[in-house]
Amino acid sequence: MSANSPAGPTRTVVAMSGGVDSSVAAALLVDAGHDVVGLSMQLYDQREGGERFGGCCTLDDLRDAKRVARRLGIPHYIVNFTPQFEAQVISNFTAEYLAGRTPIPCTRCNSDVKFATLLDRAEGLSAPLLATGHYARLTFDARSGRYRLWRGADRAKDQSYFLFGLTQAQLARASFPVGDLDKSTVRRLAADLELAVAEKPDSHELCFVPDGDHVGFIERHAGVRPEPGPVVDTGGRVLGAHGGLHRYTVGQRKGLGLSSPTPLYVVALDPALNAVVVGGRTDLDRHELTASRVNWIAGAAPAGEVAVTARIRHRQAERAARCRTIASDRVAVRFESPQQAVAPGQAVVFYEGEEVLGGGWIDSGDAVSPPT
Repeated sequence: MSANSPAGPTRTVVAMSGGVDSSVAAALLVDAGHDVVGLSMQLYDQREGGERFGGCCTLDDLRDAKRVARRLGIPHYIVNFTPQFEAQVISNFTAEYLAGRTPIPCTRCNSDVKFATLLDRAEGLSAPLLATGHYARLTFDARSGRYRLWRGADRAKDQSYFLFGLTQAQLARASFPVGDLDKSTVRRLAADLELAVAEKPDSHELCFVPDGDHVGFIERHAGVRPEPGPVVDTGGRVLGAHGGLHRYTVGQRKGLGLSSPTPLYVVALDPALNAVVVGGRTDLDRHELTASRVNWIAGAAPAGEVAVTARIRHRQAERAARCRTIASDRVAVRFESPQQAVAPGQAVVFYEGEEVLGGGWIDSGDAVSPPT
């Protein structure tokens, strides 16, 4: 377990999504003798599309969480965070897409809703800790007096990428009970405990977007009609027309509606010109990027230029890079080898070995001044 799993019985709130990971997290804490309270979040109006959602926090998920809590003999409550989720996650999601960026709502949900709002609820329940089912690990460094965040032991399920925004104050009250386990062990434990979710599939789609139709969701939610614009090549030559920037993301190949003897990819979105820029595969290459709203897990930016490995997408391996601070919360990152499809709005997360150093939101994959 994490550094925040105390030796003696402690009241702990568990964020129960209705999936196998958070269910086993709760079970491990109960088995360790802690006073566990399960909280599940209602995050959005589920009347749109009924229960046909592909992510977490559906009505069925809330029912599963309640069944697991009953099996474990712990109290369980559903808390309505719809206003917070709307303000912190959904509004940002629509605004980012309309601005030609590609957001990551799961990361914002973790830092701005789950670990912010749920921690407030935990405090109201006199619970010093909030546990989740994330595959990540946490330790406390007595010499520095700071918490350190690490990848989950199961590299295939590691979720540390989504947690880069957590602060020292939040980590001080966090617990990741399944972080030292692999997924097969978690499922085996769930089966041994006869939890109904033992074989429940993992969620992959965005929880609040019916049937994965993010384009339709954005247009309905923002109340906008698609504004057509040009599709141009990297030289500015008009090749066709598009039906709205929110339909595209950097690296996209399918659905461009263009005829070309060679494959074309979206290499940039230009909100100022309302243009989709396309090019060949090598046109996606970027050696450098800038990122802002950077959070360093240690609480402060490292001095000077530092060698890191950096990940620009959740399912992508890290690549060697050098990172330097260029403003109070802004960095320039230079990769040793070119990276493809650096998408503004996505996160870049920095690692040193297994440790998460921090991360920020990608502003641009354009060239920046070489690090000195």
